[in-house]
Amino acid sequence: MPHSVCPWWIGYALLSPFRRWGQDPRRILEPLVRPGMTVVDVGCAMGFFTLPMARLVGPTGRVVAVDLQARMLRTLERRARRADLSTIIETRGCAADSLGLTDLAGRVDFALLFAVAHEVPDVQCLMAELAALLSPTGRALLAEPSGHVTAEELDAELAAAEAAGLTVETRPTIARSRAVLLALARGGC
Repeated sequence: MPHSVCPWWIGYALLSPFRRWGQDPRRILEPLVRPGMTVVDVGCAMGFFTLPMARLVGPTGRVVAVDLQARMLRTLERRARRADLSTIIETRGCAADSLGLTDLAGRVDFALLFAVAHEVPDVQCLMAELAALLSPTGRALLAEPSGHVTAEELDAELAAAEAAGLTVETRPTIARSRAVLLALARGGC
């Protein structure tokens, strides 16, 4: 599948309140995110999941929101200020070939990759970085749009995850998505 990044202006459509009917961030994240956690939102866009995660981790937690596009991050920062969540959310730009989060190695309790892995040119590198970020008990939710990413393409992403030392823990049901919850394989990587 060709790798192309979602244009920044589509970020506004991704914030649509109608999206919550099928992909309610609180319902998806509440079983996975707890107060005080350090979480990472990979490909955060304008923060559809970021703001709800910040509410879930609370004032003792931290959300690191990472995106390739500065315009997405600027809009997220404005939204975080308006929601009084800017002290919990840290935005970071990344490169196409690296998340640039080595300072968080082994300290991330939860990572979200929602409709983003298929946009990354080197999914093996992405999964290796993800595995390095997770704490021994950390988890990562990988969800790809089912109308855009085939089951075979998701299997290729999962093969990259397995090569990086991650394993599928469960397969949660999320509307219009192919989703897996990943954890470090026994013994880590």
